[in-house]
Amino acid sequence: MCRSIKTLRPPVLPEEATEEEIRAAALQYVRKVSGFRAPAAHNREVFERAVDAIAEATAELLDGLEVRGAAARQAAG
Repeated sequence: MCRSIKTLRPPVLPEEATEEEIRAAALQYVRKVSGFRAPAAHNREVFERAVDAIAEATAELLDGLEVRGAAARQAAG
């Protein structure tokens, strides 16, 4: 898998992932899966739609995750 995609949830990331961080991870994923660092003009639209869809799914995933002990750490902090 992409080594440049970092974990975007606590406790690895002490605060909520930003939209920019989520989009960067989605871009790295699409690059890896497609095999293209930058798509040709005729593939740009589908490439960008994939990045958008993956970023949206990632944000939804992060919003829904329950990390054990995270609430206790937040209350103590």
